[in-house]
Amino acid sequence: MLVPEGVDFDRMCRERHARIQAEMARAEVDALVLLHQPNVTYATGHPVAMADVSHSLSEAPIAVVVAGDDHPTLFGGDPKGLRCKPDEAVRPTLDEEMGRMRAQVAAAAGPTARVAVDWWTGPMLRHDLWRDGIDASALIGRARRIKTADEIACIEAAQLQNNAAMEQAAAALVPDATRGDVVAAFLSCLLENGVDTNLIDPIFQAMPRSIADGPRTTTGDVAFPTGVGNPIYHQGDLIWVDSGVDVCGYASDFGRTWVCGRQPNAAEQALFERWRAVMAAVHERIAPGVTGQDLTVAAVEAADGTKPWLDHFYLFHGIGVESAEYPMAGTDNGPEADARIVLEPGMVIVLEPAVWRDGVGGYRAEEIVTITDSGYRVLGGGHTYAPFAA
Repeated sequence: MLVPEGVDFDRMCRERHARIQAEMARAEVDALVLLHQPNVTYATGHPVAMADVSHSLSEAPIAVVVAGDDHPTLFGGDPKGLRCKPDEAVRPTLDEEMGRMRAQVAAAAGPTARVAVDWWTGPMLRHDLWRDGIDASALIGRARRIKTADEIACIEAAQLQNNAAMEQAAAALVPDATRGDVVAAFLSCLLENGVDTNLIDPIFQAMPRSIADGPRTTTGDVAFPTGVGNPIYHQGDLIWVDSGVDVCGYASDFGRTWVCGRQPNAAEQALFERWRAVMAAVHERIAPGVTGQDLTVAAVEAADGTKPWLDHFYLFHGIGVESAEYPMAGTDNGPEADARIVLEPGMVIVLEPAVWRDGVGGYRAEEIVTITDSGYRVLGGGHTYAPFAA
């Protein structure tokens, strides 16, 4: 596992454990049973397996955190080098495993423990395993919301690796290249730099110039991302890109707009300038105490009253052990939900506005920032979103 210089992995695990314990005390919970793999990663340091769905479901490790314990218990997985107590694997997708699962948790937490669970499988529900227990998702989400210095350093290291690999991908995206050619350049660069975890299939999507050109969406907005396939790119294609790279269990998020085989024309450059005006308005407002609604309002005002992000996405989302996690502002939860999001030092968010002019296309890019005591800091090399020809 690639550990960035200056990051103390053991310290990071201790600090995360302390945050979980504090939230458990606040909620008066005796034990957490965690099945969602990013939550397992957060609690134990065990990385999310990059595997096919069937394997990752049947072999997924489970974390149990007991109030007052110094270490979590990891059922399954590989505990080597982790700050957790190992125990025999249990498969929560099998009915015949439910008795053993109940017994193992009772042995770790006690038979009368007040248990919170972040996800129930069908067998767990059928066998009444903590069916009336507490939903642990919100509890551990509160713990994950504020990042430590080590966590922020991991996210920044992941973003720098992502940036470097995307430079190689951009060089490969030329007329008559295929998506496979571009992805190969991206993944090869990651491997050469010692990164062995790619969170999502990298997206290099040729965009329509008009929404009517399809594909159709239920929102009537631009369809992104769509199925990947292995298309051939052509001179002048407008390419929206997106990728996620993992370092020490922490995600990065790279989004840009490229034009294949030439420099942007005047209309495309104007899209970028409009997008940059939206970003400048958002940057001006970012500070501790500012709400998600404050930022969405600033973005809309800068876009002359239109919403400058995709209907099915958001103006910004959090990032950490998942590539998109709470908080999320600009969703269909509405402005009331955005108003409840209050920026705090240690939060890390991804800004991803998108602007569109039908007949020309759109410009979309992403930028990761961490909230500081006085404002924000861009992670991964500063403002690197300027357009360029691929």
